[in-house]
Amino acid sequence: MIFDKLKKLDIVFDSPEVDCPPVFSSGDVVSGRVAMELSAETRVDSLKLHAEGFAKVHWTESRSAGSSTAYTQNYSDEVEYLNRREVLLQADNGDATVLPAGKHEFPFSFQLPEETLVTSFEGKHGSIRYWVKVKLHRPWATVRKVKKEFTVIEPIDINTPALLAPQAGTKDKMARAWYRNFGQVSVTAKIDRKGYTPGEVIPVFAEFDNSTSRSIVPKAFITQTQTFIARGTMKQKRSVVATLCGDVVGASRRETWHGRAIKIPPVGPSILQCRIIKVEYMLKVCVDVPGTSKLCLELPLVIGTIPLHPFGSRTSSVSSQYSVNLEWLRLAIPEQPEPPPDYNSVVTREEAAQRDNMVVPQPAEDLSGILERPLMAFVQEFRFRPPPVYSEVDPNPQPVSMRPRCMTC
Repeated sequence: MIFDKLKKLDIVFDSPEVDCPPVFSSGDVVSGRVAMELSAETRVDSLKLHAEGFAKVHWTESRSAGSSTAYTQNYSDEVEYLNRREVLLQADNGDATVLPAGKHEFPFSFQLPEETLVTSFEGKHGSIRYWVKVKLHRPWATVRKVKKEFTVIEPIDINTPALLAPQAGTKDKMARAWYRNFGQVSVTAKIDRKGYTPGEVIPVFAEFDNSTSRSIVPKAFITQTQTFIARGTMKQKRSVVATLCGDVVGASRRETWHGRAIKIPPVGPSILQCRIIKVEYMLKVCVDVPGTSKLCLELPLVIGTIPLHPFGSRTSSVSSQYSVNLEWLRLAIPEQPEPPPDYNSVVTREEAAQRDNMVVPQPAEDLSGILERPLMAFVQEFRFRPPPVYSEVDPNPQPVSMRPRCMTC
């Protein structure tokens, strides 16, 4: 039968690394080949390629039109980002092309649009996908199709003034029960910038003032919010991707975080430029207030793909824009984390010698239970460390006798 003549039809993308799928962005050239294997001589009318990219959302909601009547409301929408067609094989005179038995390859190449695309995404109520589809037409035979997706990651550079700007705020709430006030709880928090990349650690500077008669427990969360939009209606899915729990703050006490660390897990980057799908992140610093709802202070985050540059990350030009507005916050919260105690002051020489001879296995970091994220095809976990905090004072000054002298003196 004619169907047995086609043994293989596949799409192979060109990749700089073996066994690693390529990742593209706006303006990149997508290249590859269509691999075909025939068991016998075959007549082919045409071999056509179609590259597409869409953002699509869909969900349903049940509606009630009375005590005994109910119906389902559908919400859906889509945005096209890529639509490119190419003919890989077709005779000029319209006749069929005869291909001998064996392996055949048909290269293809096309450029993605220069305008900004949107990062590939898989969510509960929508997705952003890019793919290449190939159709093989033969006389008196069913059209054979093959489809393969590819990943698009739009770069987000956090080395911009807007994403290097510090984020800060304060919030308070009165604790009440049965029309009686038990005092006030206030939260003040600050982070050094708005933009981060996966794998980075966010130092959280915060102050918790508990003026109530009960104890409170401060916590911090990194949350992801997926928003799907269709026909003027929104559907959201929220999840916690990282947590940080502080110490108990007793009644009429105050607690300060001098740079408590919360690590960003390998999540997908922020999606802010799509009309129907958005992925946003937030740092929430919260406390449970007795007798009332939880008090939460929200600081916006942008998860990028280009990590912090080793130089110029804390330039005076950026910080000076916020020096006036944040001066009140710096008075209450130190700019730098507290230094650890000296090792010799807490460990004796005998204990140090014993520990030097011991081999202690390092436990692997476990993010299970706190990580709930969409399926991202490819997102690199950046591990660059941020540069040290800038200081006008040299922490290790040299004696005058050790400083280099001018050769002309």
